[in-house]
Amino acid sequence: MTAPTPAPGNDAPPPGGTTHGTAATAAAPTPAGAPAPLPGGSGGPAPGRATRGATGRGGALVVWRRYRGGLICLGILLVAAITLAALGSGSRHGRLDPRSADPDGSRAVAELLQAHGVTTRVVTSAREAAAAAGPGTTVLVTDPDRLGDTQRRTVRSVIDLSGGRTVLLAPSALSLHDLAPAARTKGAALDRDLDPVCTLAAAVSAGRATTGGGYRYTTGAATGTGCYPTDGHPTLLVLPSGTTGGDTVLLGSESILLNKELASEGNASLALQLLGSRPELVWYLPSLTEVQDEDPGQQKSLFELVPRGWGWALLQLFFAAVLAALWRARRLGPLVTEKLPVAIRASETTEGRARLYRKAGARDRAATVLRAATRERLAALVGVPPTQAHEPAALLPAVSARLTDAHRDLTALLFGTTPDDDAALVALADHLDALEREVRTS
Repeated sequence: MTAPTPAPGNDAPPPGGTTHGTAATAAAPTPAGAPAPLPGGSGGPAPGRATRGATGRGGALVVWRRYRGGLICLGILLVAAITLAALGSGSRHGRLDPRSADPDGSRAVAELLQAHGVTTRVVTSAREAAAAAGPGTTVLVTDPDRLGDTQRRTVRSVIDLSGGRTVLLAPSALSLHDLAPAARTKGAALDRDLDPVCTLAAAVSAGRATTGGGYRYTTGAATGTGCYPTDGHPTLLVLPSGTTGGDTVLLGSESILLNKELASEGNASLALQLLGSRPELVWYLPSLTEVQDEDPGQQKSLFELVPRGWGWALLQLFFAAVLAALWRARRLGPLVTEKLPVAIRASETTEGRARLYRKAGARDRAATVLRAATRERLAALVGVPPTQAHEPAALLPAVSARLTDAHRDLTALLFGTTPDDDAALVALADHLDALEREVRTS
């Protein structure tokens, strides 16, 4: 099978037909197992390529030397990111978690309660909270609105039967209907510190506190006690439960339990008295399985589910990848020519390309390249502009005028179809050679 006109080299064939002869010769079948000829007529493999092909260690060494700086930096960043994530994932927890020392955590409250003899137990399901509840416990539900119907019924049984205290943090109308039907929300409260303005001992003792910024409540129950009002409606509401000695506390804002707000005003005193009235505190943090199915807006996104430590690790890896890409990217600017380390003969290029065409069975491509190259050379010989070299109406009359046999079918030769087999392709190359020689010598 043949190949296109060879690129210029140190032994590029002269005009006059050598090109087609070389291509046709290269396209001819090669005996099985015979090595391809190399520059200079040597039948053996080139020493440099034979060495690289014989062992992969040399290639790996070259890659390591070229990219070792980037690989080392990437490895260091990867190890550092994994280490930071591993260290941070064990010490960081979610919002309102009594094990978390983050600004939005609640470890400070848990430690204050422990110092006053109150034990804190963290649970993640309503069933665990109900099992641990009793007259001597306070059950804190950190996010009532996230609970599904089953979990709300379980918490309601705790409120009605345990005889202890149940504290609901910022419940809205979504959960109040099931957990505290005697109470209703009255809109949002201004985010500010409020005065108790009530007779509840815990509120009077604590004084001014940060209970604003959440919900306000109202109740039709005659025995309910409301404190820290804003615009006439309390942000802290205490309701008695059905069991003697038990009560339910509605706290419109979670601010007094956060580490960052605990030291403000009387927040620490109020939190300690609301959560420490019993010797045991059950801290209920609803898990993902407790999320209400009916409200898709409460679902967390993928990035919110990733632990905070791992989020920082992924961010570092992203920036490392961007820096590595910028470092290894091609530099902007004009192309710069440089000498090749090895001079490749034009004949070797022609033969190599022809073998690739023959292996792929690309007779159509080989024939197209042969005809296009011949048309371009013929156009230069007969005075046809290069832009019209591939137009039959412009090229064929000019070529026919230089031939002795004016009736020859040049259309099939220069613009014909794909040869049926390799023999027809070789014949096409010979006819194109003969045509070009005749035009040159005419």
